Amino acid sequence: MTQAGPDALPPEPALREAALALGQGRLEAAETALRQFLQAAPRNPNALRMLAEVAIRTNCFADGEGLLEECLEIAPEFVAARYRLATLLFRMNKPHRALEEIGRLLGGDPDNFECLSLKAVVLARIGDYAQALALHERLLRDHADKHGLWLNYAAELKAAGRGKESIAAYRAAIARFPHLVEAYWSLGNNKTFRFEPAEIEAMLAELARPDLSETDRCLLHFTLGKAAEDEKAYAPSFEHYAKANAIRHAQTQYDADEASGLFARIRAVFTPEFFSQREGHGCAAPDPIFVVGLPRSGSTLIEQILSSHSQIEATMELLNVPAIIDRLDGPYPEALLELDGDLFEALGEEYIEETRPFRNLGRAFFIDKMPENFRHVGLIHLMLPNARIIDARRHPLACGISNFRQDFESDYAFTYDLKTLGRYWRDYAELMAHWDRALPGKVHRVFHEKLIAEPEAEIRRMLDYLGLPFEESCLRFYENDRPVLTASSEQVRQPIFKTQIEQWQNYEPWLGPLKQALGPALTGYRA
Repeated sequence: MTQAGPDALPPEPALREAALALGQGRLEAAETALRQFLQAAPRNPNALRMLAEVAIRTNCFADGEGLLEECLEIAPEFVAARYRLATLLFRMNKPHRALEEIGRLLGGDPDNFECLSLKAVVLARIGDYAQALALHERLLRDHADKHGLWLNYAAELKAAGRGKESIAAYRAAIARFPHLVEAYWSLGNNKTFRFEPAEIEAMLAELARPDLSETDRCLLHFTLGKAAEDEKAYAPSFEHYAKANAIRHAQTQYDADEASGLFARIRAVFTPEFFSQREGHGCAAPDPIFVVGLPRSGSTLIEQILSSHSQIEATMELLNVPAIIDRLDGPYPEALLELDGDLFEALGEEYIEETRPFRNLGRAFFIDKMPENFRHVGLIHLMLPNARIIDARRHPLACGISNFRQDFESDYAFTYDLKTLGRYWRDYAELMAHWDRALPGKVHRVFHEKLIAEPEAEIRRMLDYLGLPFEESCLRFYENDRPVLTASSEQVRQPIFKTQIEQWQNYEPWLGPLKQALGPALTGYRA
């Protein structure tokens, strides 16, 4: 996009060296050079922007945000820095603040394509699909050659419940960009979609291309696995899934020992004594309902059911609890040992305030459906002792193969190897058992298979736990037309089918490594 204010490429020789290191991915060298430079010139906007980029690339998002804000205080017209701040705020799940920055940018350049395109996806993030789709349609009229626009537009149509139009948009994108593998993958990610034979042939042709990137190869294997599964060809289906996961596993370099070690540290800190010493503190707000668990365990169905109640609103997989942890001074969870009751109350109030922009319906309760918050049940209890927590649990083999069939990119790196997946499921179950012992009655567990078999009884149990009256609308959850962003978006718009719970059995011959890693959790998952 057009630059304003300081030059995009720093003129200072010392900063040019840092810029070169940054461009080559040598982040430690770039940070060292930039900090040395800022000691002599602490108000240099270019150096602050570049140091923010180092922070962002090392996942220190709060530090990056602060550095960019400092940069813009010094140089308010630094367009590149403001645009980077807007994209960072969006990534940090602060879309309302991102819109403010985009508004400032568009005030000086109202037709800027990058800003308008970013605005469209940010509008979708806050649930304003009418404006988001209208803006994308406007942009497509003038920029139909931008494949990213087509992908975002089609994804928004799907989330808004306009499935047929979404499929048509993805197919239009493929017609315009025949090598757009992500469009094929997005179609396959629609769990109710079925590919035509010609589309499968086209994907196989793409797979044979010698210049195909590893990421595109991975997406094609995931998609062809889904296509073969739809044809009940389970052996070739699993073969495609296995190849896709092998690629992702190599790309992510997941450390299972580190994850298990974190869970052990969490159990060591959050003891019954730890909680009793801090009893009576925290923010008293009862508004949040946390739905936790592993991905593909039925949490979206629970969210859809509960948000069909007149007093409960769905939001999304909110990043606010992980963001609070990122801002702690010291490693988590040990940093919590130094916090007193007043600080836990302040953190709870901060959570309530920061999630307020996502609550558009004015209902008494709202759902935070971030699955990984199962790690943070203890912190949630200390911050928000009146919050409710629902653990969505599914048969570990069903959950395991469902994750293995889904591409999460880098979000859930433990899903790309069956043995690692089984170990993670076991770690999760052990941690949830720990919460049950340390905080008896705090967590309400919903078994997916039981919810499918006895929906009304299980829904009544959930609502009793929440202290809310039963409403028939919760049984007709599929009539709820709210936007849904997860891979289950099409499935939760349909009535419950009991055959869904048996799909994993089609892949049982290949699940040996998963079973072995699960160990006793395989038979004791309902304990």
